[in-house]
Amino acid sequence: MYRLRSVFALLVLSVLCVATARANADAVIAKARAYLGPEEALSNLTSIHFVGTLESIEPRENGAEKPVSFGIDIIFQKPFQQRIVLTGPNIVETTALDGYEGWHRIQDSNDPTRWRTTLYPKSRIKQLRASSWENLAFFSGIESVGGTVENQGIVQIDGKKAEKLAFIHDPGIVYLRYFDPETGRLLCTETDQGVRIREEGEIVAGGIRFPKRIVNTSTQPENKERVVTINVEKVTVNEKFADDLFGVPLIPPR
Repeated sequence: MYRLRSVFALLVLSVLCVATARANADAVIAKARAYLGPEEALSNLTSIHFVGTLESIEPRENGAEKPVSFGIDIIFQKPFQQRIVLTGPNIVETTALDGYEGWHRIQDSNDPTRWRTTLYPKSRIKQLRASSWENLAFFSGIESVGGTVENQGIVQIDGKKAEKLAFIHDPGIVYLRYFDPETGRLLCTETDQGVRIREEGEIVAGGIRFPKRIVNTSTQPENKERVVTINVEKVTVNEKFADDLFGVPLIPPR
């Protein structure tokens, strides 16, 4: 009987710890959402449209580096649609998701008959679906898409205290997000792919705060850092985009 009571006590303690951790995570998420905007605006959002430029430094064959710049157009639409178009002097590169179908196209800017389309495998589609959720849900309700959120406590990041939450979509698809304990502002995001994402500045659209700059830093071979910066010039919310914008192209463009 004593052993049964001990086991029962441990089970109760375990359940209480899980409930407490979940409550703490919910409190962090609530503060983060309140920082971004009114609950009504966040809950009623159906799409986000970013327009801007992407800047990076790319290696050349001779070992030198050169700056590159693309126009960028990004659309996220509920529940799981996204389209990212990079436009450069020589190519137009499109990445898209339509539910459970994902594809990538490279097209010659000067000759639209020269193009190549690739269908993404299941693993990449899972990543794109997680990315769509992360951009549209504002941290809330990951359980509805089969994921979980874990409160990993107070940590130090760049000399500042931060509340660390892990948004787990799949064992190999995890977003680690660090929030200011006082304001709820997102300080940094780390992905399972080793990319650190920082958001800078502010653009308000539909009553919601969006970043003006998104700085993505990753470690390349030989411990070299690659920095890709998205400069956001315009944000529009709740536009309605046709489904065929995201669907796999059936015929070559003319």
